[in-house]
Amino acid sequence: MTFLHWAILFPFLFAFMVPFLYKTFRKIHTGWFVLPLPICLFIFFLQFLPGVKYKEGIVQTVKWIPSLGIDFAVYVDGLSLLFALLITGIGSLVVLYSIYYLSKEKEQLNAFYVYLLMFMGSMLGVVLTDNTIVLYTFWEITSFSSFLLIGYWHYRERSRYGALKSMLITVFGGLSMLGGFILLYIMTGTFSIRETIAQSSSIADNGLFIPALILLLLGAFTKSAQFPFYIWLPDAMEAPTPVSAYLHSATMVKAGIYLVARFTPVFAGSAEWFWIVSLFGIFTLFWGSFHAVKQTDLKAMLAFSTVSQLGMIMSLLGVGSAALLFDHFEFYSVAILAAIFHLINHATFKGSLFMVAGIVDHETGTRDIRKLGGLMSLMPITFTIGLIGAFSMAGLPPFNGFLSKEMFFTGMIRVLNMDVFQTETWGFLLPVLAWIGSIFTFIYSMMFVFKTFAGKLQLENLPKKPHEAPIGMLIPPIVLASLVVIFGFFPNLLAYSLIEPAMKSVMPSVLKDGEHFHIHISHWHGFTAEFWMTVGVVVLGIFLYLTASKWKRVYDLQPKWMTLNQLYDHSLKTAGKTSNRLTSFYMTGFIRDYLIYIFAFMIMAVGATMIIKQSISFAADDAAPVGIYELILSIVMIAGSITAVLARSRLTAIIALSSVGYSLALFFVLFRAPDLALTQLVIETISTALFLLAFYFLPELQKKDKTRRFRLVNFIISAGVGGIVTLLAISASSERTGKTIAEYFLETSYSLGGGYNVVNVILVDFRGFDTLFEITVLAIAALAVYSMIRLRTGGKDVEENGFKNE
Repeated sequence: MTFLHWAILFPFLFAFMVPFLYKTFRKIHTGWFVLPLPICLFIFFLQFLPGVKYKEGIVQTVKWIPSLGIDFAVYVDGLSLLFALLITGIGSLVVLYSIYYLSKEKEQLNAFYVYLLMFMGSMLGVVLTDNTIVLYTFWEITSFSSFLLIGYWHYRERSRYGALKSMLITVFGGLSMLGGFILLYIMTGTFSIRETIAQSSSIADNGLFIPALILLLLGAFTKSAQFPFYIWLPDAMEAPTPVSAYLHSATMVKAGIYLVARFTPVFAGSAEWFWIVSLFGIFTLFWGSFHAVKQTDLKAMLAFSTVSQLGMIMSLLGVGSAALLFDHFEFYSVAILAAIFHLINHATFKGSLFMVAGIVDHETGTRDIRKLGGLMSLMPITFTIGLIGAFSMAGLPPFNGFLSKEMFFTGMIRVLNMDVFQTETWGFLLPVLAWIGSIFTFIYSMMFVFKTFAGKLQLENLPKKPHEAPIGMLIPPIVLASLVVIFGFFPNLLAYSLIEPAMKSVMPSVLKDGEHFHIHISHWHGFTAEFWMTVGVVVLGIFLYLTASKWKRVYDLQPKWMTLNQLYDHSLKTAGKTSNRLTSFYMTGFIRDYLIYIFAFMIMAVGATMIIKQSISFAADDAAPVGIYELILSIVMIAGSITAVLARSRLTAIIALSSVGYSLALFFVLFRAPDLALTQLVIETISTALFLLAFYFLPELQKKDKTRRFRLVNFIISAGVGGIVTLLAISASSERTGKTIAEYFLETSYSLGGGYNVVNVILVDFRGFDTLFEITVLAIAALAVYSMIRLRTGGKDVEENGFKNE
């Protein structure tokens, strides 16, 4: 196990220690013990920056299930390192923020940090593994741990609702993604992502290529909240703000972005990939920004803005995938550059804005912008952070969001110059929707900062008297806001250390050995189309912001019942009702019905298999001859079985059933197995005695009229089971092709077991543990029977001890 493997596993291992730390050091906030871990991991991953800049990547492998081709392979290249730094860097700030946000007296901090560490480790596993099955394993752990984090305040109904919603949608996508991985394995013969990329040119014409593409995108779209799967993200805002700042701005929702970026070399060049990723992304941008404007809750507004920003990055990856088809790829690869740069920028400004929303909620007691306003003078530092983050999100200079937004416009405009995938027909939709979505982005960004901090102070509407947050809660958003400014004024700071290596990972085939992408990010490019689009966004955005009260009625045109949330809720209710009806249909409470289901399935499954495999055989060349004694005993057993079924008294049924058991013991005598015969006689005698004891306490046997259908079903099931078991026994005996295990036992019972009685050696030595467990089960059953008898006969003593004798 290498250091890279331990870097993924350390959060899981530390999660086991958190409950002990929480219980031992109650006077110290548990977050102080957790904080050093993400900081150390961040520093650890920083050392790989020179390596990914000058090398292809670093691979370290540990064998896991080599027979299936599943290895725990860790692969560090530009793309995975970028995400690892985001996960650990933002994670460090979130842990520090949570120390001041979550009270150690009021919150179950042990559970919170266990969930958070589980999520951190699983996200690192997703972005660092090279094996698709291992990736899927960590992917589902992210869904499970995010479910726990979103539902952290489990006593709130909305928290439970949001947690369940997120898990159902993302787990559905994860299972779809697994199907895509399996199809890729069928096409390539490997679970390795690197080897799959190496074979990308040979699988494009495979019939499974498109199904694999769609299934993989389902996983990405559900995780990254693309339309129509975005509905889980706004409800996930019921989680504590540190969770929202971590999961829903920098990490979990970026997992789908990572998946698309990682598999772009495999699927890029196909029209289906280009159009699906581009159109779903650009429509998600528009849809999220349009609905963010009507929100009145700060976190809900940020949730829809996150949906919008994720759509923006997704559309850039879709458009940039076409760059691999052109000789002048750098002209079109600006979309990939914008996607990676905005990935970093979004983590900085959105993380700071979520923390600002948390500070406002923490210090005022509300996130409703209708009750807020005028906080600028009371919370000047928080206002400054919010102003920087909101202006960056709106795409205003000189902040980093302006730079990536300009490149976003450039990438969308250059679609019109492409002569592939019929972009000349539908390509105009991309820049048009990009521009409209950016206008709404500007509006909700202004609403976030000015509706909260400007205007009139409404102290009478605030549950708490507002004041500036403690310095510990302000440090994380200050760090993020500082990065927004730094990356805005020095945009090429990460150009060749992090951005270019990530671009190489997304487009590994366009560069020859030793070549580099020429990255130069600047604020001014002249009076270009992008410049005028930005001017239009600002002018029209200001106008619509100032006149919002007049045109916001447009949101009332959509009926409340005609929403994706209503569809989800209705589907869930319908599924529950259907499930209850189906369960009520077959869960009748009668053992007979359950036995019918079991036996009917056995008849169909075993019978169909025998017919399909043509395994029914009656060859009996080596069968022993049937003597008069075997024939008589067979007739007695058949007669006893029929009598037991038709008997009208329990005593007659017991005697008839016992005759079957004793006849079987005589068969063992005839076949020279006296030990089995003795065992059968003892068991049959004990069983008969137990039956008699049990029947003594039962009410009188009453004959009930049974319908013809009732008897017919019983007869068919009985005859079917008997026929199938008989055919199975005869076929198994007659179709024997090799040496039986019986010969092995006969040859080795004395040398290995030290006994000549083969049956006893099998029970005591060869099957020693099996026999031990059987005895254990019987002992447990005996204790249970004894306990019930004591409860039955205890009477008053039992009632006095708090147990009522039913």
